[in-house]
Amino acid sequence: MTERKPPGMSFETWIDHQITQAQERGAFEGLEGTGRPLPRRDREQTSYEWALEWARRQQADPKDMLPPGMALRREREDLALRVPQLPSEAAVRATVADLNARVEQHWRRPQDGPDAVPGLADEDALVRLWQATRPPPSLPEPVVPPAPPRSRWWHRLRSPRA
Repeated sequence: MTERKPPGMSFETWIDHQITQAQERGAFEGLEGTGRPLPRRDREQTSYEWALEWARRQQADPKDMLPPGMALRREREDLALRVPQLPSEAAVRATVADLNARVEQHWRRPQDGPDAVPGLADEDALVRLWQATRPPPSLPEPVVPPAPPRSRWWHRLRSPRA
């Protein structure tokens, strides 16, 4: 936790004091870009462009920065790509039910500003898509009865012949 500013000291003096202490500790040694000028901007950036650039630098996915309604709409669109990898029809129905429940929850929440209104996912259409991407059921392999045990040649020699 940082120290509190002493009463009667101005913020500028307090901040200069903290910077001086950090320099003495070596907190600014070996920082990336030390001694180089800041990169020049050819034009002004909007806050949106700045956020995208920041996400790329942080190796974050810009999809994670979408407003809640747009994120749900994007998830609904990506559902058609996820459905074929699901293991069963029950998993498809559970995934669609979970998304639709979150969409309905979003509808009930008051909105702060403009946001996309996501729609519900069509469960039956996604189940049909899942069924269409399944490989056809393979025929069961025929059951071959085991061969009768063969008698050994030495058993035939010892058995009395009639």
